[in-house]
Amino acid sequence: MNKEVLVLNASDEPLSITTTRRALILVLTGKADPVINSETSWHSARTTVACPSVVRLRSYVHQPYRHAAARPTVTGLVARDGKLCAYCQKRPGTTIDHVLPRSRGGAHSWENTVASCERCNSKKSNKTPSEAGMHLSVTPSTPPGGMWLALAMARWGLGWEDYLSGYRFTSRELALAV
Repeated sequence: MNKEVLVLNASDEPLSITTTRRALILVLTGKADPVINSETSWHSARTTVACPSVVRLRSYVHQPYRHAAARPTVTGLVARDGKLCAYCQKRPGTTIDHVLPRSRGGAHSWENTVASCERCNSKKSNKTPSEAGMHLSVTPSTPPGGMWLALAMARWGLGWEDYLSGYRFTSRELALAV
């Protein structure tokens, strides 16, 4: 029952991703309505409730403007970079690599980090890609809509396509849907 659920604002715009448990609480307390239900259901002594995959809040939640995205994490970078190492494009990206190493003044930001396999990260070590003779196949950038939207794109196959398709994504980001 630990599946993730897309939460839509009352205006149908994506608001966040939450757990199935939290989504069920929102539905059962009358704060949200299920839009799409998954195949699983929750059972109690007296009732059975279908677990939602997408819920819509009944009242609009005002989102304050956020000018800074959340800090990069391995999960967010893997989703943004297409699940593969940004250098070799052969193995899964499982570690964070700082393009300009932190020891040389590089920041821990979306624009300076990529997903890398352990072998390429070790080979690059404390050098820049050019010093290590390595080519970066992705351009590090902040994902649109912050990190949670990049993660939502990685879970595109959960029936969320209609609710995320209005956002502009690069062809690399859309490849995550496959």
